[in-house]
Amino acid sequence: MFDKFEIFTTVFLGIFIEAAPFLLIGTLASGLVEVFVSREDMAKLVPRGLLPATIMGGVLGLAFPVCECGVVPLTRRLYRKGLPISAGIAFLMAAPIVNPVVIASTYAAYGFGKVLILRFVLGITIPVTIGLVMSLRATPPMILLPQSCYVPISGGAKAPAQAAKVVQPSIIGKLHQVATIATDEFFEMARYLIIGSMLAALMQTFISRNDILALGSGPVTSVIFMQVLAFVISVCSTVDAFISLGFSNEFTTGSILAFLVFGPMVDIKSTLMFLNVFRKNVVFYLVVLPFLLTMLVAIFINLNIGL
Repeated sequence: MFDKFEIFTTVFLGIFIEAAPFLLIGTLASGLVEVFVSREDMAKLVPRGLLPATIMGGVLGLAFPVCECGVVPLTRRLYRKGLPISAGIAFLMAAPIVNPVVIASTYAAYGFGKVLILRFVLGITIPVTIGLVMSLRATPPMILLPQSCYVPISGGAKAPAQAAKVVQPSIIGKLHQVATIATDEFFEMARYLIIGSMLAALMQTFISRNDILALGSGPVTSVIFMQVLAFVISVCSTVDAFISLGFSNEFTTGSILAFLVFGPMVDIKSTLMFLNVFRKNVVFYLVVLPFLLTMLVAIFINLNIGL
């Protein structure tokens, strides 16, 4: 029993220590967006039209290299600045895959080839598809919690002459605001990270590697299992390529891709963090839709392409 507790403690600390710096990066980026990006700036950034805006969200991770922990507070802040629903969901799902750090780590693990290319392609197309689906006949209040919605400031509170007297803070003052916002959001999100890390550690403690390898050869079962495994172990997307490399000889290519695509989009800790941004019924779809789309594509690859 003591051995199990030791394993649990080690795994929990490993997951938390690995993820915490990226959560900090995400909350710092959130603070910078709040202080330095205005509603007008966001309106200029987002293209007109549903599809272009959603595609922009899918590739925005190239400018914000955050993992699945850091992307959640940043997405919430972007929503509060007026980012469209579809673009925000595409960014939320794609940024942990389509960013320079993850691309570099995948290249280091697998080289330039099918895994790297397909991970990048699926990491854009699946989130963009989910963003488009979630935006159909949905308004921000139907998708987002009240604290995540953009609320316009009503006019008339101050006369123009009074508003003109407002003194803009200095750069030091703005950086202090960034630090304050980042600190508040870090501790707000950290509780979900801790709970998710504990759940992931429990699952890793009581699932043996022999049980894992027994399911690796089937074209369907291997995909489903690797998706469940990615959800459970909740490893950071910046290092998951090296973990999947340990399964590459026993598991199908489709299942490896399922691990590398679904895991960064949704895992235990990020699902709990979603609950601080989206309504509960929306979180359900944000888990199920990526799971089903990734599963169908990965099984298709196993059965028809046979990479």
